This record gives sequence, C-alpha cells and structure tokens, in this order.
Amino acid sequence: MIKIHSTYADIDTKQWNDLVLRSDTASFFQTQACYNFYNSLSFLKPFVFAVSERDTLKAVICGYIISDGNRLKRYFSQRAIVPGGLLIDNDTATGTIQQLLTHVTRQLSKEAIYIEIRNYNDYSAFDDGFRLSGFRFQPHLNFQVITNDVDRALMQLNSTKRRDVRLTQKQGAEWLETTDMADVNAYYTILDELYKTRIKTPLFPLEFFQKLVSGSFGKLFVIKYKDIVIGGSVCVLLPGKAVYEWFVCGLDGKYKNVFPSTVATWAGIEYAASNGYACFDMMGAGKPDEGYGVREFKSKFGGKLVEHGRYLYICKPLLYRLGKKVIQILKKK
Repeated sequence: MIKIHSTYADIDTKQWNDLVLRSDTASFFQTQACYNFYNSLSFLKPFVFAVSERDTLKAVICGYIISDGNRLKRYFSQRAIVPGGLLIDNDTATGTIQQLLTHVTRQLSKEAIYIEIRNYNDYSAFDDGFRLSGFRFQPHLNFQVITNDVDRALMQLNSTKRRDVRLTQKQGAEWLETTDMADVNAYYTILDELYKTRIKTPLFPLEFFQKLVSGSFGKLFVIKYKDIVIGGSVCVLLPGKAVYEWFVCGLDGKYKNVFPSTVATWAGIEYAASNGYACFDMMGAGKPDEGYGVREFKSKFGGKLVEHGRYLYICKPLLYRLGKKVIQILKKK
C-alpha cells in the first residue's frame, strides 16, 4: 500500500534519517536539517512531501517556493526549487516515484509557475518516474571533487591554481572558518556586489547567510588580507559524504599575488579532505551548450565533470512563457 505524506509532521523522522544514510541519491538538501533551515527563513516558503510503501519511507522531496523583485517581478517569478534532487530509496519502483511527483505537481501548481529539480546525483535509474509525471530533463553540468586526502586534493588542482594558493599564502593572506557576524556581513557585501554587477540574478538576503552560518550544518570560510575580509565561500555539509559549495566570491585582481576566489574554493576542498568527506560538490557548471565563465574557473580544481541535469515541470505554461520575457526586460533595466 502506497501512502503520500504532505507535511513535515506526517513523516517518520527516524525513517527519514535512515533513508539519508542508505540512499545513493542523498544530499544535504533533502535532510531534516535543511527543511528546518528553510522553515526559519522569512523570505521563502518551504515544502516537503514523501511517499511510503508498506509503512517504509521510499522517497522525500524537499524544497521551497520563492519569488523576488518588485510586485510585477514577484508575480512572474513565483517558482518551486528543489536543490539536490529527490531522496530516493535505491529499490523504489517507477510507479511509486510517479505517484509522489504527480501529487507534488498537483499541490505546487496552486502557487508556482514552474518546478525545478536540481540534481546533484545520478537519477538515470529513476528517469521514467520523472518523465511519466510530466517532468522534462534539462542538461546541466557540475564538478565533483574527490576529497579522500588533503595532499592528493591539492595535487588535483591544476598547476596555476596550486601556484595561486601558495602565492596567496606567501603574501600573508589567511583562510579560516568563522561564525563572527562581522565577517558574515563583510563577506555578504562582496557577494552582493558581485551579483549586482556581474551575475545579475537574485541573491538571498543577508538573513540567509547569518542563519546558515549559525547552524551546525553550514560553514563560512573567509579569506583575510591585512585583517580585512576579501572573499570567501559558503558551504553546507552532509556528514561523511559531501561538502557543497553554495556561494563563493572574492576581490580578485585587487591585491598583487592574492587570489581570494581560488583560495575560498580551496578552503572548502581542504576542509572536506581533512574531515572525512568523500566529495566536494561545486553545485553547478551551467548548460553544456552555453558558454559559461564560471565553468572554466571550476574546471581547474580537479573535479570530475558530470551531467546529472535538472528536471523541469511547467505548471502554468502561458505565465511561464510570458514571465521569461518580462524577467528579461526587467533584467536589462
């Protein structure tokens, strides 16, 4: 007998934890810690759904509904995002996944224009369940760095990046983990400027970073030069398995022989290799058919290029098409 769970309270938390431990598609983003983190934020609406078969939890989908900008842009940007992909038991049947996702699309279509599932694992074994419930696979690349040993991880960096790390250290810059809110605020100032001037996509409010760093699952690694924060990376953890680099930035080119963005990413890799994590996940490297400068940067850290892709479900096709045009116009202003 299959049962769909539509609220956090309806899911057996012990079974949820056990599923994280045994599933090949586990990620931080489908844990209870992540759901509770989303639930603490004022600017998004979290959701979680699950499915059980014969009283055993078989799959969980956790994410959030968000919109941004002014009133017009918020109306056209209402979307449901599922970072990490679904948490699925390894022997889950296609029909079980299909029933869960059909329920999810029915519920989220009441609020979201589209649903995007961003995979950080291989879902090819479960692809039929996604397609039969109306999701379309979207090619998307990523880099994942093996982090069994610090020295090996350093040698995986290409020669230029290894040189940049050593030069930065020689200049007297340091990288460290911090929970100091002054460091968080300084880091956010750099990141916010990067998003406004170069990336030009919405950035989470400062609240997101302050609360993430305050939790046991989040890390902020900052680069300091002459006691000033000049860059850093924000990561989240799935114990024993993976460190995920969510955001990275740095004042590159401002100081001679100091490379904060490179060292910020290395700080996360070094932490993963030093603390028993098998993998450092760079959380995306763009679409394979589009030029993407960030992909070139990420490719220098010795990671394996993978194409786990994304799944897209369009809840409101007319609003989706119209919204894309409106967002493009507003983005140019």
